[in-house]
Amino acid sequence: MDWNTTKNLYIEGDNLEVLKLFQKGYAGKIKMIYIDPPYNTGKDFVYKDNYKDNLKNYQEITGQLDSEGNKLSTNTDSDGRHHSNWLNMMYPRLRLARNLLSDDGVIFISIDDNEVKNLKNICDEIFGEDNFITQIIPVVNPGGRDYNQVAITHEYIISYQRSNKCSLKEVKKDVKFKHRDSFGGFELRELRNTNPKFHSGNRPTLFYPFYINPNNMDLNGFCSVSLQKDKDHFVETKPYNSSGDESVWRWGKSRSKNNIVYGDLDQSQVLAIQKKDGNWKIFEKNRKSTTKVKGIWSESAMKTSNGTKQLRELFGHTVFDYPKPIGLIKKICQITSDKGIFLDFFSGSSSTAHSVIELNSEDNGSRKFIQVQLPEPIDQNSEAFKAGYKTIAEIGKERIRRVIKEIKEEHPEKSKDMDLGFKVFKLNSSNIKSWDGNPDNVETSLLDTVENIKPDRTEEDVLYEILLKSGLDLTLPIEERNIEGKKVFNIGLGSLFICLAENITRKVAEGIGQWKKECNPEVCKVVFKDNGFSDVEKTNSVQTLKRYGISEIKTI
Repeated sequence: MDWNTTKNLYIEGDNLEVLKLFQKGYAGKIKMIYIDPPYNTGKDFVYKDNYKDNLKNYQEITGQLDSEGNKLSTNTDSDGRHHSNWLNMMYPRLRLARNLLSDDGVIFISIDDNEVKNLKNICDEIFGEDNFITQIIPVVNPGGRDYNQVAITHEYIISYQRSNKCSLKEVKKDVKFKHRDSFGGFELRELRNTNPKFHSGNRPTLFYPFYINPNNMDLNGFCSVSLQKDKDHFVETKPYNSSGDESVWRWGKSRSKNNIVYGDLDQSQVLAIQKKDGNWKIFEKNRKSTTKVKGIWSESAMKTSNGTKQLRELFGHTVFDYPKPIGLIKKICQITSDKGIFLDFFSGSSSTAHSVIELNSEDNGSRKFIQVQLPEPIDQNSEAFKAGYKTIAEIGKERIRRVIKEIKEEHPEKSKDMDLGFKVFKLNSSNIKSWDGNPDNVETSLLDTVENIKPDRTEEDVLYEILLKSGLDLTLPIEERNIEGKKVFNIGLGSLFICLAENITRKVAEGIGQWKKECNPEVCKVVFKDNGFSDVEKTNSVQTLKRYGISEIKTI
């Protein structure tokens, strides 16, 4: 996959600003969000929404100090600050992230003991208490790490759905079926309900007899059953537990009837078996090889040490401390979906991208990833810095490249059909000059309105800003043509044309109209640079485009 066809993204920049920019183009499009935010261990963290933030600035904002440093309140430094700084960082990001989730979307957040309670409180507010799914406990360090008075072996993953349309997938279970018929393997599951509170008095519709035909027993001891007593089915059994107390069935009578096939034990889902004590038991055939995901994940693939080992093997040395193991994130991806966009806006070393790529190669999924990472500087004394990596973002991008290379080498045929590319964007200020309201700079501001695109920006820079502000996906197909010597971009197979050249004429508009005719999109919009043509040519170009059914024409 190349730049023009890949649907995967890597974005360098403050995730808060990126999430703001995504509010149009990606609203309701994200299937799953996984984040492993910085844990609140009492140390400073790099995600500050005010980069001048420090203790003095915090005290000014909260009213503890005036601008001259005089204390205004009796609050101590520890009153609420330890938690509020972290929560103030997380809250707006989660609020914006919710808008990006699809109706059946879900978010998973890794966290430890320090903030799990507070994180759940703000998630209840943002996503709604009714949309809380569960709190998973992955065992990340079976040996335990020294933490206060208890050796902690686990972390938490809290998950919320956007709405009640989310449905997590079941996971495969390690099962070896003891029984087989012409339809395959199966387990036996007793049809009696094991809830001791249920009986014929409070569940009368679940209390009824089965009738058994003991004369057609097969080699496995299975007999056919009926809900009607007849000449063949004459042995009656009702639901009683091992103590002889009255119980009920798990199924109602109509469901039992639909699962009985009298003449063929293979086809029938309900069977009778005579136990050693001579009593008859009713069973169903259970062919399921999947089960609901459990709340505690204790597989070895969840261990943090595995994440460190995986990254060291990929790079040949240590480049990142405590990366999340891909086994953990792959499981999250598996129970979510095999397609859709998977976003991680605290991407770190790109464990999520690694997991998505590897899982797609294993189950032929079509998941896409978006990674967002602040280009946080790396400690100059670290192995990573000595290896040439200056920021965490550089490590993340290189990891994705190496994973893609491995997949191509190990699965050359399969990789041909996979999306094994990714686009990289760096967050920057707007390409358009902003208006300066200072009356002393009126002349300069007026000139800027004439030449309003910053001089160090390319047409491609402006193109992607227009996409974001137009609410379009950054991975839409983009085709480029030269029309009358001017560069014209076709985005989304004719849904948007952009020309940011100088000295545009109606011949350029004519060429765009012809190109639109080739694509035949349902809707079409054209964007020009405002000072790209004279008033006369602008009027003529607008009229030319209208002849081709293009009425939405804008200039910047």
